[in-house]
Amino acid sequence: MPAWARETEARLLSGRTAPADRFWVDPARLLTDAGLPADPWQADLLRSGALRMMLCCTRQAGKSTAAAALALKVSLLEPGSLVLLLSPTLRQSGELFKDKVLRLYHALGRPVAAVQETQLTMTLANGSRLVSLPGDEATIRGYSSVALLVIDEAARVAEALYRSVSPMLAVSGGRLVCLSSPFGKQGWFYSEWTGGGPGWERYRVAASECSRIGPEFLAAERRALGDVWYSQEYECAFMDTVTSLFRQEDIEAALANDLEPLDLLGGRARGPV
Repeated sequence: MPAWARETEARLLSGRTAPADRFWVDPARLLTDAGLPADPWQADLLRSGALRMMLCCTRQAGKSTAAAALALKVSLLEPGSLVLLLSPTLRQSGELFKDKVLRLYHALGRPVAAVQETQLTMTLANGSRLVSLPGDEATIRGYSSVALLVIDEAARVAEALYRSVSPMLAVSGGRLVCLSSPFGKQGWFYSEWTGGGPGWERYRVAASECSRIGPEFLAAERRALGDVWYSQEYECAFMDTVTSLFRQEDIEAALANDLEPLDLLGGRARGPV
């Protein structure tokens, strides 16, 4: 057990608790204490100890809010930790940090004081750092010993970038959380989600499972978007890209590994004509 965990346990047993200790008892309070009732899947996510988690969610499911709460959980409860929040663009990085992480942090009453704060970073008095970055491989390779790596809009993050950041967790044994709505049958997020890769704890949240999204709105969206886009945006379905001439399953069905090559030259030596 790490030293910080023993110290927290000692405070809880003695009754002399620190403001952030309540999140140790129940991490779901990171949302409820901020006036945001946690959906069952969000509470499960915050209470989970899994090292690798994938969130495939409808738009507006609260996945970014859950990721922000998880980032604060690690930062507040694990002194000296480094939390990286990775998004495809600088604008998205700023929105995730300011509109989700900082807003939640202030709504909780700043349980651990911030000693430094910029547009995309925050350092806490316990030595923890939160850093939000755009998806630029050159800007993130210098980080190491990461306690938590969050990849937002993961389906839109290039595979080369994903492969370059995962080694940051090798020595620290840190956690990896990838969250996204589907973006076609392509990329590493689709492969990891559908391929059944080991070690992932998966969360799937469709619009029909989110009480904040009404059926009238969804019916209007289906009419406006059509079945393909609606299924992708609200039903967590990985659809063929709209520019594809053939469906992915038709292409895969046409492939076979047990056929002999067709000899079009009638046994003659192959070479330039």
